[in-house]
Amino acid sequence: MMIRARSRIFLFLILLGTAAWLIVLTPCALAAYGKDSSSDASSSASTQADSDGGVQITVEATYTSSDGAAGSSATATSSTATTTVLPVCGYRQSMSGAGMVEHLSRPDVIQVQSTTSENWAEDYPGYETHAGDHAGYWYEPWCWSERAPDLSPTDFRTMSQAFESANSPVYVPAGSAPPTPTIDGRTLAQAAWDAVTIPAPTIAYNPTLGDAGSTLVGWYTWIWATTDTPSHVTATATAGPVTATVTATASGLDLSGPDTEIDCTGFGTPWSRDATGTDCTVVFTRSSAHLGGTTPLTTSISYTVAFTATDGSTGNLGNATTTSTTHIPVAEVQTLNTTDD
Repeated sequence: MMIRARSRIFLFLILLGTAAWLIVLTPCALAAYGKDSSSDASSSASTQADSDGGVQITVEATYTSSDGAAGSSATATSSTATTTVLPVCGYRQSMSGAGMVEHLSRPDVIQVQSTTSENWAEDYPGYETHAGDHAGYWYEPWCWSERAPDLSPTDFRTMSQAFESANSPVYVPAGSAPPTPTIDGRTLAQAAWDAVTIPAPTIAYNPTLGDAGSTLVGWYTWIWATTDTPSHVTATATAGPVTATVTATASGLDLSGPDTEIDCTGFGTPWSRDATGTDCTVVFTRSSAHLGGTTPLTTSISYTVAFTATDGSTGNLGNATTTSTTHIPVAEVQTLNTTDD
């Protein structure tokens, strides 16, 4: 367990016999210098259980179909999910009140502070009043690099130093709750999006002839997304003062399959006698007899995912793709030419 010092790097000499060693210490290393793990054993035993700072959130998602899927206007459905989001920066349990007094009073720790012109006690106001308290703990600002895998080491260090500079250690008496971490907008948005499940695309087609619902070789088969297929997804979640909204948008269906000529630039239009046209058709060039009776038509939808948050953060969360396969019977019309002879 490490005791936080202000965000600086220090150089000093340690004399070992006649040899002088130049040591570079980061703030965390300085703070931990000389700490005997037995001086406050109870604190290290519970750190991992109490330091993750997880916050439970409810994610509200809205799925909106394309205009064409409904035949006239878009339809929307909604769902909710609950998940836990871990802050990139928050508070981590440190020493007990008694342990902190003992630590800051150690001669070797005092020597390090003298060498570096630091006064670590300034970070722990009133620490001496907790000299006999082994049940209350100090909580210190902390950032977890494993929770920000997309940040470069330099960016993470900058963020960590800024967070530590803006937040001071807090003493939490026994029975009281540790400080509630603030979830930043990007972290909240990513957690909200991870809790969302986009349904796989479903399609309908025309013509559908006979009991098998067959289409025909050489015909322009209309393809369209059903109302269960979203073209637009919105997810919203709130953690403390921050609300994040994630928006995923798609422009159309991506179709593929054997023995097909595809012209699809949107979500299609449901066929009707009054329909004047569509932006999604497939021409099957061969019957499905050689494929076991149906031709597999694969449908994919690629969503572009972005977010905004009330803390001012915005950005992209990459792409998401959903896929399904529809097995379509394709028949071939046979004609017989005759003469009047």
